[in-house]
Amino acid sequence: MATLIRATCSTCGDVELGTGELVVRLCEDTEAGTYVFRCPACTRPVVRPADRPTIDLLVASGCRLEVWRTPAELQEERPAGRPFTHDDLIDFHETLAGDGWFEDLLAAHRRRR
Repeated sequence: MATLIRATCSTCGDVELGTGELVVRLCEDTEAGTYVFRCPACTRPVVRPADRPTIDLLVASGCRLEVWRTPAELQEERPAGRPFTHDDLIDFHETLAGDGWFEDLLAAHRRRR
């Protein structure tokens, strides 16, 4: 007998799903969890937060578990310096609109070394 799981879609409200229709995701680094499913009524994807007891219950019921890690880039130290501003973006856009922008960027990079 298939296990039915009741979940909530933001649009449709409570829906029932089989264990194969729901995926549990767990971050190995932070132990933050979610469960993901496509609503059987409106077909929209739904992502809901899940605490550890909920994760354990869903996995024990037969839902697939996906374990993932935080991307290494999030652990890297940020470069020092002032934040990138809207003015910087406009200057960059104007640089790209001109001729020889690649050579200008290379020259600026070489000057900073």
